[in-house]
Amino acid sequence: MCHEHLHISSESLRLTPDPCSFHAAKVNVPITMENLGWIRQYPYYHEKNLNNTDEVDAVIDELKYYKENGGSAMVDNTVTGLEPNVPLLKKLSEETGVHIISGTGFYVDATHSDETRESSVEQLASKMQDDILIGVDGSGVKCGVIGELGCSWPLTESEKKVLQAAAIVQKNTGCPIIIHPGRSPAAPEEILRIIQESGAKADQIVISHLDRTLLDKESLLEFAALGSYCEFDLFGIETSHYQHHEKIDMPSDAQRIERIKWLLDDGHQDRVTVAHDLHTKHRLMKYGGHGFSHILQTIVPMMKTRNVSQEDIEKILIHNPRTWLTFK
Repeated sequence: MCHEHLHISSESLRLTPDPCSFHAAKVNVPITMENLGWIRQYPYYHEKNLNNTDEVDAVIDELKYYKENGGSAMVDNTVTGLEPNVPLLKKLSEETGVHIISGTGFYVDATHSDETRESSVEQLASKMQDDILIGVDGSGVKCGVIGELGCSWPLTESEKKVLQAAAIVQKNTGCPIIIHPGRSPAAPEEILRIIQESGAKADQIVISHLDRTLLDKESLLEFAALGSYCEFDLFGIETSHYQHHEKIDMPSDAQRIERIKWLLDDGHQDRVTVAHDLHTKHRLMKYGGHGFSHILQTIVPMMKTRNVSQEDIEKILIHNPRTWLTFK
């Protein structure tokens, strides 16, 4: 799983409902069976839903279950702005036997501190490079990926500096990069252009969230031709209502598989990665959610019934993540 969050505060994603709407009275209600349907429709209104930092025991149980179902590794994309806790990730890995790869970097501009915005490209690069080569904040735990690097639409100057810094770090270390694009079909290509102009290599970059960004076949295949990894990482979200972009419909898991097949049929077997981007309480199994094992338990069998070959499944789940995560 190339894009998950084991310990995260997603407060930056919170939306505030109209105080005159019936939603306003629900933002702090407990997560129960009676209101779970509402939370699934409006996950970014509910305050406690956007913070899983108090769910360590539930995450440990999930990782053990993931291991039992064949999962061996997971990339945690929780970077500055989302309350990362790298020492905890080390503990989770040791307790569950799941190999966890931690990301370094900065989320979207809305979460940038004054210090981040005022830093030079070289200063931002130095911070990320130290996290990779020395370890995070004296913990001795070294990051194995740059990102998820948060990008808004349109890109801000601070976000552009982070992309340029990441390119420098990749040139110096060979570290892979993963990027959260803005919510526009134009965002993935623009980001890839900017970061490549700074020296990064497309074949070491994952562009995330394409399932909510590139919605038609022509756009997806045109982007895939640029050479980055194309990630479908919102598996398990079966609610078409997408709060952060209500003019589009979130695709279903069946549609995600269909779009992956577009890539496979066009010869891009070596450039597809998948995940759940699980970052809210309601998607944990403890709260009736699909959990981190959903792809292994449910999506792989669905792929087989839709004529995705075992060879291509193994490329998506094993070969492609391994190749991307290898320092070059």
